[in-house]
Amino acid sequence: MTTSQQSDDNLQPAVVAEEQQQVETPATPAAQEAAQAAPSEEVAPVAAEEVPATEAKPVPAPAPSPVAPAVPRPGAKGAQAKTKAPVQAPPTFTTPLEEAAKFGRVSEDGHVFLIVAGAEHPVGQYPDATAEEALAYFVRKHDEVVSALMLLEQRVAALAPSSDMNKTLDTLSATVAERAMVGDIPALESRIEAAREAVADLIVTERKVNEELRATELVAREAIVTEAEELAALDPTTVQWKQGSNRMNDLFDAWKNAQKSGVRLGRTTEDALWKRFRGARTTFDRHRRAYFSQLDATNADAKKTKESLIARAEELSSSTDWGVTAGEYRRLMDEWKGSKRASRKDDDALWARFRAAQDVFFEARAAENAAIDEEYSANLVVKEELLVEAKALLPIKDLATAKKLLESIRDRWEAAGKVPRNDMQRVESSLRQVEDAVRSAEDDQWRRSNPETKARSNSMLTQLEDAIAGLEDDLAKAQAKGVEKKIKAAQEALDARRLWLETLQKSAADFQ
Repeated sequence: MTTSQQSDDNLQPAVVAEEQQQVETPATPAAQEAAQAAPSEEVAPVAAEEVPATEAKPVPAPAPSPVAPAVPRPGAKGAQAKTKAPVQAPPTFTTPLEEAAKFGRVSEDGHVFLIVAGAEHPVGQYPDATAEEALAYFVRKHDEVVSALMLLEQRVAALAPSSDMNKTLDTLSATVAERAMVGDIPALESRIEAAREAVADLIVTERKVNEELRATELVAREAIVTEAEELAALDPTTVQWKQGSNRMNDLFDAWKNAQKSGVRLGRTTEDALWKRFRGARTTFDRHRRAYFSQLDATNADAKKTKESLIARAEELSSSTDWGVTAGEYRRLMDEWKGSKRASRKDDDALWARFRAAQDVFFEARAAENAAIDEEYSANLVVKEELLVEAKALLPIKDLATAKKLLESIRDRWEAAGKVPRNDMQRVESSLRQVEDAVRSAEDDQWRRSNPETKARSNSMLTQLEDAIAGLEDDLAKAQAKGVEKKIKAAQEALDARRLWLETLQKSAADFQ
C-alpha cells in the first residue's frame, strides 16, 4: 500500500473523531449560565450564631453580569440553520422592596423568611443591617435567577442550540428549590416549567431540522460516491485520464470538506459510504496505472517498429535506382501508416527522421531529373516541329500519301530522343491523335473494298427487294377487300422495308 493510500484510510476515522469531540463538548455560555444561576458560596447567608457580633456585615452581592450569547461552533449539528439572531443580554433590574415585602419578612435579629402560600421558610440571616438591606440582599438572589432565566428564554426565542438548556434549567430549578431567596417563587417555578416546554419544542424542531440536513447531506455524499464509482467503472481505453484524474481529485476534496464541515450522518452510514468511495478511488487508480503501463509497453513496441522502418529508409536514401527505390519508399510509407503510434514526443521525432531519409532520396532524384530535363529541352523543340508537320496531314484526303509522310515523321520522332518529363504526355498524345486519324481512314477504305462485305450487302438487297414486292401484293389485296386494319398493317410493313432498302443502297454505294 502506498503512502497516499494509507493517508486516505486514516482520513475517515480522524475526521469522525474530531467532529465527535466538537459535538460532545458543552458550550461555554451554558456553563456560564449555570454558574451564574447557582447561589454564590462566598456571600451565602449563615446562621446568626455562626457570625460574631463584632464581625463586619457582609457586602451585598452585585447585580449579575450579562452572560455572553451562545455562539454556534463550526460543524455543530444544525448550528448554522438554527441560529437566527444574536441573543442580547437581559437588562439589569431590581425588584421593588414594597413588592418583595409580599413574599418575605425580616425579624428584629436580622433573620429573613420567605413566604410561600402563607407558609414561612427561613432563608438566612443578615445581621447588623436594616430590614431593607437584609431583604434587598435576598431579593437580589431572586433577581439573579430571573435574569438567567430571561437570558435562556431569549436564546430559545432566537432558536439557539439547545444542547445545554435543560442543564441550565435544572440548575435554576435546584437553586429555586433551596428557597435561599425572596420573591414570587411560585411564579418563578411556573416560568421555569414553561421554559422547559419551550426547550422541549425547540429540541423537536432541532431534531427535524437535523434530520432534513442529514437527508440533504446524505444525497450530496451519495452523489460524490456514485460519480466516483461511475468513473471507476469506465472502460480504461476510453477514459480521458487527465480530466478523469482531476475530477476524482475534486470529488476527494468535496468528500473531505463535507466530512470536516458538513452534518454528521452517523458512523455506520459514513463508514459504508467511505468504503464505497475509497474502493472506487482504488479501482480508478489501479485502472490508470494498468492503462499507462500497457501504454508504455505499446509505445515501446511502436518505437521499435518505426526505428526499423527508419533504418531501411536511411539505407535506401543513397540509391540512384530511382524507379525501384521510389516504389520501396511507397511501401515503407504504407507500413509506417499501418504501424501503431508511439508517444507524442517520440512519434514526432521518429517521423522527422523517417521524412529526412526520404527527402535525401527524392531531392537527389529531383536534381537528376532537372539535369535530364535540361538535356531533353532541345529534343522537345524538334518534336514540337514534327507535331506541326503531322497535324498538317489532317483531314486525310490521300491515304497513301498520308501514310508515307506519317512513317517519315515517326522515324524522325524516335531519332529526336526523350523530352522533359512534364512535356512527355502532351507531345505523345498529340502525335497519337494523328496516328489514330490515319488508322481510321485506312479501316474505312478496307471496309468499303472488302469483297465479303459487298456480297453480303448485295444478298441483303435482293432479299429486301423480294420482301417489298410481296408486301406490295399484300397491300393491293387488302385494299381490294377494303379492310382498314389489314391495309394499315401492310402499309407500315412496306414502309419499313423500303426505308431499310434505301439505307442498304447508300451503304453499297460507299463500297464502289
